[in-house]
Amino acid sequence: MNKKLTLSIEEDLIKEAKKYARYKNQSLSSLVQKYFAMLVSDDEALEVTDLSPTVKELSGILKLEEDIDVKEEYKKHIIKKYS
Repeated sequence: MNKKLTLSIEEDLIKEAKKYARYKNQSLSSLVQKYFAMLVSDDEALEVTDLSPTVKELSGILKLEEDIDVKEEYKKHIIKKYS
């Protein structure tokens, strides 16, 4: 059963989303519904994933500075390692 939902979204983003929906020959509602379904299924997949006891024990022990870019630091590490 479909139900109406009211969202507050920036006007420019709505225009771009409508263009994208037309390009994909879909309604904006259909795109939003598919996106929400994807979010829910990803969360469920994460909850179902079993972690080993070792991973659970180690999870969260590293404390990083808030402004650190993990991907950038890893990239630097790889470049250094293979240079």
